[in-house]
Amino acid sequence: MAAPLISSPAAASGPALSAGPAPRYTSALSAVTTLFFLWGFITSLNDILIPYLKAIFQLSYTQANLINLCFFGAYFLMSIPAGLLVEKVGYKRGMLLGFGVAALGAFLFYPAADQRSYGLFLGALFVLASGITLLQVAANPYVAILGPPQSASARLTLTQAFNSVGTTLGPVLGSVFLLSRLPKLTDATSAASIDVRAVQLPYLVIGGMLLLISLMLSQVKLPQITPTESDTSASTRTSAWQYRHLLLGVLGIFTYVGAEVAIGSHLVSYFALPSVMSMEPVEAGKMVGFYWGGAMVGRFAGAYLLNKFSPGKALAFTALGAILLVAISVGATGSVAMWSVLAVGLMNSIMYPTIFTLAVAGLGRHTEQASGLLCTAIVGGAVVPVLFGAIADGPGLRWAFVLPVLCYAYIGWYGLRGSRQEAAVVTPPIAFT
Repeated sequence: MAAPLISSPAAASGPALSAGPAPRYTSALSAVTTLFFLWGFITSLNDILIPYLKAIFQLSYTQANLINLCFFGAYFLMSIPAGLLVEKVGYKRGMLLGFGVAALGAFLFYPAADQRSYGLFLGALFVLASGITLLQVAANPYVAILGPPQSASARLTLTQAFNSVGTTLGPVLGSVFLLSRLPKLTDATSAASIDVRAVQLPYLVIGGMLLLISLMLSQVKLPQITPTESDTSASTRTSAWQYRHLLLGVLGIFTYVGAEVAIGSHLVSYFALPSVMSMEPVEAGKMVGFYWGGAMVGRFAGAYLLNKFSPGKALAFTALGAILLVAISVGATGSVAMWSVLAVGLMNSIMYPTIFTLAVAGLGRHTEQASGLLCTAIVGGAVVPVLFGAIADGPGLRWAFVLPVLCYAYIGWYGLRGSRQEAAVVTPPIAFT
């Protein structure tokens, strides 16, 4: 999972202001930022896990994308319950519970490897993603309201930059520990001989890190922040569902995550094409780090730039850039095709935090519910890659890139038009005579 005041189309609810100096939340923001790094690292490992398990279990593109379906499908099933839970127990306890569930999922990789079962791997991924879902639902709105509303997009973009540090390191280390174990596969017999237990140690380490950070976070005193009603008609709105810009933002998150994951998950296979680079999996896996590295660089820069420019216009600009880069890659060959698609990561950089803060602008007491809805939309990372894989299995891998282009086109529209706040749509009571 990236704002001027309410007079413009991009404000997020902030903490109530009182007389005297503005409160400083540096330590709290630093503590929460560590969460973004770790779930970025875990999420990007899927890009390496997909070609690894695809080789071991001799899967088609569609079957291999069940990894994304299970991982991101957890967001669809668990985000709204997670939002209700955070509303009851608070942001900090919600994050602590999320760490515990995610650690359990990481540890489940050990028996999945022992049983050499693709189904158990998918189950472990679902549990792991359920924990990360709870972390997302609690942490994203907390960062958005942890300070002045006019800097909400920049603040969430900065924390997302550390998420990108994790997504940059994930593919590189995953290539070393996972893809380096893959021999050149010639038949199913050689695939069956691959040591699937190579995933055990990395995920045991991840589980241990989750528990360690959870312990550290439990010792940090986080301020209690209550969203304020920055919308004059908020008192008449009984649900987050009554905000048009939020609902359109939900679709924005769906398309963004879907496009980003669909591209990232297939870069190893794309670079292996003879018309692109004919790369071996290990080398291609290392190149994926540039895709996520571009997002990291863009987010650090965006944390400054979003304080200077309209978030909606910046979102539209990056969406157009992504469309042009994908088009160049699909129409080119060799290094041009490779580097242009890798540069899409730079365009992706500010999309999630900007869509998120535009969508929760002015929601006040409905912020937690809105966060649950937005995190539900991360299921786009499950649906779009499966459709991408189905197209790749049919017309071909290059044709599949049409799907992310359509996603980016919607994101551009949302930045310019869909993010504008409008009056609440409240259904009038039915009079019985």
